[in-house]
Amino acid sequence: MSTEQPRNPLHGVTLERIVTELVAHCGWARLGEQVNIRCFQIDASVASSLKFLRRTPWARQQVESLYLFMLREQTRKARAERQTPAA
Repeated sequence: MSTEQPRNPLHGVTLERIVTELVAHCGWARLGEQVNIRCFQIDASVASSLKFLRRTPWARQQVESLYLFMLREQTRKARAERQTPAA
């Protein structure tokens, strides 16, 4: 029984990878502004964030939404760079 989800960008992406990429992209401070939860604002770490996000569905949903937004922005930026003529 195969449950392929070719149009789901979150399929196969771990929560740890999502948090790690968001931190690399915007840092803990900005992440704490975007998603208002203490584990991003005070004594932030990937381990504490994962523990909280796994127990709190609304927070996980916000983090996943922010990750999808980040992916869309990266795709738009890449497309714009490809369409810009080289000098």
